[in-house]
Amino acid sequence: MTIEEILAGESKNVEFKENLPEKSIKYMKSVVAFANGTGGKIIFGIADKTREVIGFDKEEIFKKMDAIANAVSDSCEPTIIPDITLRTVDGKTVIVAEISEGRQRPYYIKALGREGGVYVRVAGTTRLADEYMIKELMFEGSNRYFDQALCTGLTITDEDIDALCKAMKEQALKNAHNEEQKASVKEVGRQQLRSWGVLIERDGKDYPSNAFAILTGNGGLHVTTQCGVFKGTTKAVFVDRREYPGPLWEQIDEAFQFVLRNIHLGAAFVGIYRQDIYEIPPDAIRELIINAMVHRSYLDHGTIQVAVYDNRLEITSPGKLPMGQTMERMKEGYSKIRNEALAHAFAYMNLIEHWGSGIPRIIDNVKAAGLREPEFIGGEVDLRINIYRGQINDNVDRGSDLNDPNSADKVPGNISKVPDNTSKVPDNAIKMPDSEQEQRIYKYVLKNGSITTNKVMELLNVKQRRARVILQSMIEKDWLKKTGAARSTIYLKNTEGR
Repeated sequence: MTIEEILAGESKNVEFKENLPEKSIKYMKSVVAFANGTGGKIIFGIADKTREVIGFDKEEIFKKMDAIANAVSDSCEPTIIPDITLRTVDGKTVIVAEISEGRQRPYYIKALGREGGVYVRVAGTTRLADEYMIKELMFEGSNRYFDQALCTGLTITDEDIDALCKAMKEQALKNAHNEEQKASVKEVGRQQLRSWGVLIERDGKDYPSNAFAILTGNGGLHVTTQCGVFKGTTKAVFVDRREYPGPLWEQIDEAFQFVLRNIHLGAAFVGIYRQDIYEIPPDAIRELIINAMVHRSYLDHGTIQVAVYDNRLEITSPGKLPMGQTMERMKEGYSKIRNEALAHAFAYMNLIEHWGSGIPRIIDNVKAAGLREPEFIGGEVDLRINIYRGQINDNVDRGSDLNDPNSADKVPGNISKVPDNTSKVPDNAIKMPDSEQEQRIYKYVLKNGSITTNKVMELLNVKQRRARVILQSMIEKDWLKKTGAARSTIYLKNTEGR
């Protein structure tokens, strides 16, 4: 323990005690909390408020060390073995009781029982764990996954299973990055769902796991994604709010499109060609939403929250970081799976690639766009990730809003605002499709970010079948790409093909 660490005061993993309390429960709560978390140290002999080093007399110090060891052994269940050492700080001797991260969770105070004696560490304080947190610790301690447990109360049919298999294959094909990856997509069947833990086979019959209920949006888990736009930098004034239920892949698409609709879109010209530039890289936004879906705690009854403020995009995922995971390790690409069945399903659907690579890729994409490195907050009750809007280098402005009439026609960095009337976009400045109908669709997409089949019918005054034929032709020519399914289908500019 260095003098610098002491001067920094108490923290998530450090607690000070001026003396050894007569009643051991006064520090035993912290012992249990550290074992249920990422470990920590209790420093005896330092005043918690003033950080003054008090120390202990040499005659009594070893008795106090024995008393700490006996109290921890007698008071905690399962057994916690602290590492108790002496340290000299500022010429005085203090006792350091180091508690390691435990594997036999949940740890609790025997006298209070499991119902009232489980404690956790939150923002540098020790708190009584609530019901969902205790269940989370129990799954961690038994090396099990909540999403692979039987979903009680949900009855499924063969048709439900077949529908999930079909939908997952459609998603895998839709999310494939290239033709080679698309060709490698195989059928997914019951045996595969069983091996992942999406289905549970008992006596020759298949039953749904929690992952089945979560993926499909069925059952009583009430899994939704909340999206909101706020005026200013706090939640004081709502501008818009939406809640998206249904299958997880639909929630991902809905939340992604919600963010794109509510952030600024600028245009950069490379030679004579126009390139759309969102102020936050779309790939990073989508990756963040997917990461929240697959890694959140589904034992927590909270929802994923996607919030757009004037200065940032904020995505909050319910649940503490899984056992063995830290903010630092997560940023370095270390993956700790909380929902193994969902992770396998997402990997099959090409929603995630290499486990653990998502967060480093998000950080790289955001920094490459000239933005601040994403901010990671919490990890003890929930995880909040902020991406701040507005570039570090003000010479490049990605904030020209195509939907804001007050935006300047020209902004620094050779990024220009597209005129509000898309029919006035100069054709010689943008590479356009050959046919007039396709040009009108493409101009609409350039201005609004996406288009639907119904909008094409309205724009061209054609029937649905004809609209779909034109859109499919534009996909085949790499002008557009399709995302979503059924009523949530939209068409975006194909940035890879053009």
